[in-house]
Amino acid sequence: MDNIDMDSDNIDELWVFGYGSLMWRPGFDYIEKSPAKCVGYHRCFCIYSYHYRGTKQQPGLVMGLDEGGITYGMAFKIAKQKHGETIQYLREREQINSVYEEVNMLIEVEGYGIKPALFYVSAQEHEQYAGKLPLEQQAKIIVNGIGCAGTNCDYLYNSCDALNEMNIIDDELVALEKMVKLLA
Repeated sequence: MDNIDMDSDNIDELWVFGYGSLMWRPGFDYIEKSPAKCVGYHRCFCIYSYHYRGTKQQPGLVMGLDEGGITYGMAFKIAKQKHGETIQYLREREQINSVYEEVNMLIEVEGYGIKPALFYVSAQEHEQYAGKLPLEQQAKIIVNGIGCAGTNCDYLYNSCDALNEMNIIDDELVALEKMVKLLA
């Protein structure tokens, strides 16, 4: 779907698309939420975490959206008067080190149709971009990752639980969760 211009002052409707921790810990007020589909990106553990789930000395690994494919996640509708506040919060949370790029695109929201949405994709040129690592390597990094937001294992488990609650099967995450549980 096409990238759209989204100025918080000039849009009537804003949705935020969560595919990782935003699904289970959005951290902002919303008036509706619904499962959603993003076309053009896929979810993967491709970002080294030096803050939330690891350190520079012992990086963790967190999810990003990489080009190609489809991602199912959760969309949150933001009240008009909260657009600016929500965008500011997300920028402070998701762009502390510029490893994500802010994207404004149309997504398909279950029960609501095609809607404009704000979300964050992997900045492939960033030093913390890990790219496509083998699952075994991902599991080893996740087992050892601990940052200011807790263990990397909890991040993976909570994300898998959120997807399970929405009846979304992500085969790669299922396999990764099994590997991590064996190593933990």
